[in-house]
Amino acid sequence: MATFRVGVGSFNIQDGAVGFGTDTDGLGSLKVKGVTKTTDIKVSGASTLTRYSGFAADNINQLENITLTSEVGTIGDIVVGVGTSVIISSASTVTVGTVESVSIGTHFSPPTGGIEERGQDFVEGMMRFNTDLNTMEFYNGNEWRQFTYISDIKNSPSSRGRGVIGGGRSPNHTTSMEFIQFHTLGSAQSFGDLQNNSTYKFPNSSAVRGIFSGGYEPSGGGYDTNIINYITIASAGDATDFGDLVTDSGIGSGASSSTRGLQFGGYVNPGTNHNVIQYIEMSTLGNSLDFGDTSTTLRGWGAANSTIRAVIAGGDTGSVKTSGMEFVTISSLGNGREFGDLTLARRLDNQNASGSIRGVFLGGGWGSRTDTIDFVNFASLGNAVDFGNLTNETALPATCASVLRGIVCGGYSPHVNIIEFVTIATAGNAQDFGDMTDTRHAHTAVSDCHGGLGGY
Repeated sequence: MATFRVGVGSFNIQDGAVGFGTDTDGLGSLKVKGVTKTTDIKVSGASTLTRYSGFAADNINQLENITLTSEVGTIGDIVVGVGTSVIISSASTVTVGTVESVSIGTHFSPPTGGIEERGQDFVEGMMRFNTDLNTMEFYNGNEWRQFTYISDIKNSPSSRGRGVIGGGRSPNHTTSMEFIQFHTLGSAQSFGDLQNNSTYKFPNSSAVRGIFSGGYEPSGGGYDTNIINYITIASAGDATDFGDLVTDSGIGSGASSSTRGLQFGGYVNPGTNHNVIQYIEMSTLGNSLDFGDTSTTLRGWGAANSTIRAVIAGGDTGSVKTSGMEFVTISSLGNGREFGDLTLARRLDNQNASGSIRGVFLGGGWGSRTDTIDFVNFASLGNAVDFGNLTNETALPATCASVLRGIVCGGYSPHVNIIEFVTIATAGNAQDFGDMTDTRHAHTAVSDCHGGLGGY
């Protein structure tokens, strides 16, 4: 074995097998004491470069802490042991496209910050901890998606897994709100009051906020309003002003992802329907914006949605009910496109529940009522399939959902305060859940854990 001395140090080459352009096959290790520098990376302490081919390291074991302050690239595995750390400064870039795996001995701390600190240049696969929503989130190429923790829904009734019911007639118009917890069976409890007492509001909700938009108010025989109310679902209290709808409307429908709320069509006094789709950004305050148009001009839609698609179903012209369904992609602007048909033509008035995979349309009717439950799979186009039946043929109840359950609250003719539920993932008839504090109809409900928020 030859020994070569350079300055005060030395290195050995075994059988002449290492050199420029030489292929080797695992001939041991090159051990370096002290600091080894290249133009791209600095490694301090005792380090081992193993399975080298020429002088390109396949595996780097870092025995002490390291700080990266420039552009760094590597191949093979990066192993961070217990008691050591790798710190990446804000000015550095790490090339990971050729890294096969990263092993973390204790924990990994992702970037943290609120919604306004996301920046602007999003890349598919980005991941961070959102301090406003208190959850991990990732960017899927179209929008930021939050992880939904089922344990939070089951074990933290004060903060997650809550549905809030508001407004409607009881039998007089009311501003009161009440709430339920999805993971338990039981009666509703008082929440607070809305700003106005209109019926037929548009519902939207994220994991944090519940939105009650527009509606049909009793003054002067009925008129439509542009008021948008919002609440913080995790805490009881009165609603706060959010902004205004661009198009005054009531008797429409609403759908929402974690970032965007949509309002579909509806009724504009004196007696005309419209096909405008409006939207709001859930995390900010402000007026609605134009999204597009539905292909038909109706009132009394139902709207269920996944994180990607919103499917609107049913409705009527004022005299003729329809079984048609349309869909839009929530993250983009555009007009409604054909999806399929319900099993039964009917007016739904937001009688729907959104799981992460299925949308369920619960009962319906105005004048004539039905207990029919249909469902669709969001990812595919096609007709709805029979799901089961409600326990009651009640018109104009409020509905909301968790990723597991769809809830139907109250209704008209006769006035009832019954709450019933279905399990979204399985077909079957509705079951008793509990009771509202009062009888209501034409009211609205929102939740902080429906399938349109993720379900990861």
